[in-house]
Amino acid sequence: MEKLALLGGTPVIEKTDEAMFKWPIITQEDEDAALDVIRNNKFSGTDITEKFCDEFAQWQGRKYALAYTNGTMSLAAAMFAIGLTRGDEIICTTKTYWASIVQANNFGAKAVFCNIDDNLSMDPTDLERCITEKTKAIMVVHYASYPCDMDAIMAIAKKHNLLVIEDVSHAQGGMYKGKKVGTFGDVAAMSMMSGKSFAAGELGMLVTDNRKIYERALAYAHHERFDAKHIEECDDLKSLYHIALGGVKGRANQLCSAIARVQLKYYDERCAEINKAMNYFWDLLEGQPGIRPIRTNEAEGSTMAGWYATQGLYVSEELHGLSVERFCEAVREEIDGHCVAGGNFCLHKHNFFREYAETPSDVNDEVLNVSLSKECFSIPWFKHFDKATIEAYAEGYKKVIRNHEALLEGDTKAAQGGRWIGTGAKVRR
Repeated sequence: MEKLALLGGTPVIEKTDEAMFKWPIITQEDEDAALDVIRNNKFSGTDITEKFCDEFAQWQGRKYALAYTNGTMSLAAAMFAIGLTRGDEIICTTKTYWASIVQANNFGAKAVFCNIDDNLSMDPTDLERCITEKTKAIMVVHYASYPCDMDAIMAIAKKHNLLVIEDVSHAQGGMYKGKKVGTFGDVAAMSMMSGKSFAAGELGMLVTDNRKIYERALAYAHHERFDAKHIEECDDLKSLYHIALGGVKGRANQLCSAIARVQLKYYDERCAEINKAMNYFWDLLEGQPGIRPIRTNEAEGSTMAGWYATQGLYVSEELHGLSVERFCEAVREEIDGHCVAGGNFCLHKHNFFREYAETPSDVNDEVLNVSLSKECFSIPWFKHFDKATIEAYAEGYKKVIRNHEALLEGDTKAAQGGRWIGTGAKVRR
């Protein structure tokens, strides 16, 4: 039996090829755009940002786009724009980053958590359980680049007369059955921070076809554009000109907008390269016990776009009960990192929602613990298609699977791993 690196053997990959993973791709064109802002002190204006918003709206396929300081702000603006208010409830999946839903607390609204399916996406079969007479909206999160089942979700929203916000922070440019995610709901919002597949420093974006939603989103945090010129349909806002109604200044920094304009020009082309590389990686692992790919059926027009934060599903019983934490620990040693267990912890377990936030007291842990049972792991995020390199990384996973029985002794990591992002620690439940 070959010896695993974790147990003293030779790793498959001694040192990471950083060129395969460096992101975003910055060229002289990006640098020139940024330097124009710096040299001409255009940081706090709106002219570059407005150009980017027009270009992004056209690319996204929506009438209106509005840039913000970050994705968290854009999601808060979306909540304000749909009229989320005290006493309302908004449904969101429990497995996501906190910025998908925490802002609801600022409006006096309550987060209600829905389970995920085996693709770590909102499970439509659990959605109606969450609906009450207080439900105002559904926050759909296209988690880890995988597009949610929008046919089923939109049918339920229509049946119950609910608004839909799409959080596209992980899936900019992704497709669901031939249509871009972010174009199904009443409004969509997303992050474009430096780690995302659409990366532009620190930036957020809101898109919609609804003029009133756009005007309310603008009034929330864009005080310098909240004026008679821009408010056409929301008569109730016209006496409130000049004040940012959210009490925050949320306009984008134009340094980010300038970089974003350049990134948008090449985004689809670069995503195509990523898609080719990531699909090849999963093709190499097809049929391996213990792991399942989370990827779309491209034949039906669904895609993963930039494959941000992509996960695989872990099936421990196929590897004699080996914990996902121990599995990932062994893989990391074989490929110099790039494999972490768990993704985000489930939010219904966080004390913020259990003790502080305006969350219903009847949160049903037994029902939501279905989401806790979905064990997953991260995979390398290739930015280029290099067959030999991708094959080497896939071999690291295969080696651990072939020799997994050597890892069983002393495996005490029975709980799925994960992390509260920002703590700096990979803690376990």
